[in-house]
Amino acid sequence: MSTVIKVENLAKQYHLGQVGTGTMMHDMNRWWYKMRGKEDPYLKIGEANDRSTKGNSDYVWSLRDINFEVKQGEVLGIIGKNGAGKSTLLKILSRVTNPTIGSVKVKGRIASLLEVGTGFHPELTGRENIFLNGAILGMTKQEIRSKFDEIVSFSGVERYIDTPVKRYSSGMYVRLAFAVAAHLEPEILIVDEVLAVGDAEFQEKCIGKMKDVSGQGRTVLFVSHNMSAIKLLCDKTLYLKHGKVFDIGVTNKIIETYLFEGVIRRGERILEKGEVGIPGLLEMTKLSLKDFSGSIKDEFEVTDGFSINVEFDVLKEEHCYSVHFYVKNSNGEVIFVSMDNKYSPNNKVPQKAGKYQQTLSIPKNFFNEGNYSVEALICKFPTQANAMFCSLDFALNFRVIDNYNVDGSRGSWTREWPNSIIRPDFKWEVSKIG
Repeated sequence: MSTVIKVENLAKQYHLGQVGTGTMMHDMNRWWYKMRGKEDPYLKIGEANDRSTKGNSDYVWSLRDINFEVKQGEVLGIIGKNGAGKSTLLKILSRVTNPTIGSVKVKGRIASLLEVGTGFHPELTGRENIFLNGAILGMTKQEIRSKFDEIVSFSGVERYIDTPVKRYSSGMYVRLAFAVAAHLEPEILIVDEVLAVGDAEFQEKCIGKMKDVSGQGRTVLFVSHNMSAIKLLCDKTLYLKHGKVFDIGVTNKIIETYLFEGVIRRGERILEKGEVGIPGLLEMTKLSLKDFSGSIKDEFEVTDGFSINVEFDVLKEEHCYSVHFYVKNSNGEVIFVSMDNKYSPNNKVPQKAGKYQQTLSIPKNFFNEGNYSVEALICKFPTQANAMFCSLDFALNFRVIDNYNVDGSRGSWTREWPNSIIRPDFKWEVSKIG
């Protein structure tokens, strides 16, 4: 496949503060250095784009040292925290703004949906804006007419198509804007987080349409904070952090990196006295992950079995306690909940005071590779309206990897399994019946 977008050494610098403050002097300095054949002096200053810290410079690099390529027909996801430079990158690719340094080579016609109402004139009707956008994309009236009914039907705003768009709700605005951008046959479709404005049904339609667009050999760049949508749509993802490319590659692995960054893997958690518990009744003291040999670990292979363990002190013989483990994936989705076999609304036998340990065994070949966390919860029974419990989220964090080849031998090649949450080793039987 041919390369349709090539970004080399791209950087964008902004001057902070009120518009115009000191800019004439800076522009004159830039001109003077340029006349003498010297490098722009302001490229040597500036700080990384970290919105959470106070800097010492009036200049900030919204983007720095960006390099990547996009092939024809690819769907590239772009993720990162707010302020990471995602929208700035899309504006440069869409030629809304110019880079400070570096180059962008784009092959093909681009349709961009960067914010609600991009390219729409508020005083014009929906019908007129469709033709206006088509003309901007270089299409003839005949080409636009041939797509008109399809655009209106997809947008779901037929009743308001001859109403000025300034009277549209934000949802209607984005419905029509996306329909125009997706149906007027651009070679490259760029979509920012605007789909979040639409309802669930429309978001599903948009993802389906973007899949269709990529299936026709056209290219899609998709920015979203919805990791499920990124996983569903994109095979390749770019992760921006503080204006730089932190990682780029297979979507599942990049999302794992993004969601679990800053979460420390831990196979053991020793709690301070009184840190987690039910005052005067129970204290959680320790949690751990152990392989079947009893070693504490925070990383396991798919073929490993292991246990989740919790230790707690019962301070007073008054209640029966039940332990629950909530095991979650990197999206925060609960894969399963397991509770000990004492669970029963009618269990009224109190536990004697003392130290206890409870263990949940996880069989081999259960988890798919990825990052996981454990939330531990202990509650008292019998259950009442004011039932007491204590819980600790991200109590343990672990990783599952796959270092085995298809034939079971250890090797460097890792299998790319479908995006399933678990991958248990079920028994299969094959028999010839005829």
